[in-house]
Formats: sequence, C-alpha cells, structure tokens
Amino acid sequence: MSTSEDITVGGLLVTEYERVKEEQQARIGFRDNLLYATLASMAAVIAAVLQRDGHAELLLLLPPVSVLLGWTYLVNDEKISAIGRYVRDELTPRLTALAGGQSGGQIFGWEVAHRSDRRRRSRKCLQLAVDLLTFCGASLAAVIVFWAAGTCPAMLIVVSVIEVAGIAVLAMQLVVYADLGHDARRTGA
Repeated sequence: MSTSEDITVGGLLVTEYERVKEEQQARIGFRDNLLYATLASMAAVIAAVLQRDGHAELLLLLPPVSVLLGWTYLVNDEKISAIGRYVRDELTPRLTALAGGQSGGQIFGWEVAHRSDRRRRSRKCLQLAVDLLTFCGASLAAVIVFWAAGTCPAMLIVVSVIEVAGIAVLAMQLVVYADLGHDARRTGA
C-alpha cells in the first residue's frame, strides 16, 4: 500500500479526536486534583496559625496560594471546555460530512448529549458556588479574620488589600467562565 492509501482525512480526524480527548482527560484529572491541593493548603495554613498561638498574619499566606491554584484550575477548566467545543463544532461536522450522512446518527453524540439534561444549569450554578467558596471565599475569610485580629502592621494591611483585589479578579473570572448558558451547541463542556 502506498502512503496516500494509508492516510485518509477521516483517519486523521479520528486520530485528532483521540488525541484531544486524551488531553481533555489529563486536564480533567489535573483540574480535579487542584481542589484537593487547595484544601490541603488551607489545612496547612490553619494548622500553622493554630500552632503559633494564633498569629493571624500567617492567614495572609492562604490568598496567594488559593488564587494561584484557582487560576490554574480556571485555565484548565476553560481548556477542557474548549476541547469539547472543538470536537462539537469542528471535528464532528467534518467527520459527518466525510461519512456522507451515513453514520446512522450524530458522530460523537455524547459530546452534545451530556450537555442537554434538564439539570445542567443548576449543576453548573452549584459548581460555580463550590469554586467560588473554595478558591475565593476561604481566602477572603482569612483576610477578614486577619483584619479582625487587631493590630496589623501597615505593610500587611497593604498586602491584604492587594490580596483582596486578586481574590476579586479570580471570582470575576470564575463567574465569566462558568458556562451557565442553555445552548449546548454554542457553549463549552
């Protein structure tokens, strides 16, 4: 067989599908582990505060860690959604056209089907609440406890205000990328 017989457009598209789905799966695992890493970081900071007889300034370690992990979570989540959109909007139509409509149904139907259940919006809203609580709420609470602890050096007040700004930016981005829309063809996974 010649090389031109071995390589087909359909074969290349299926191979591309397999590769992007592998990347999506790896990103899902990494993203989900970021939640555990954030919870472990919170526990470590709280343990440090308690071991040092309530040195509230140590709570200021939590916001930068949570914002960094939250941003990494957000970036991976967006890439996971982008892969889903790419499969739905690019690969599926191209493979369907190559199959000449003889596929007996939609190619990669799960890419659309899992997005069309009636509870998707409520599930996405709950996920947004969990993300906001995990990455932003706990960090904001740490800053508030630091402020409420009493005398705070001016430099640490400045640091804490900068941290609150970072938390606000992350919260805003989590909301923007929450994908709360109804249109399964237009929005990400």
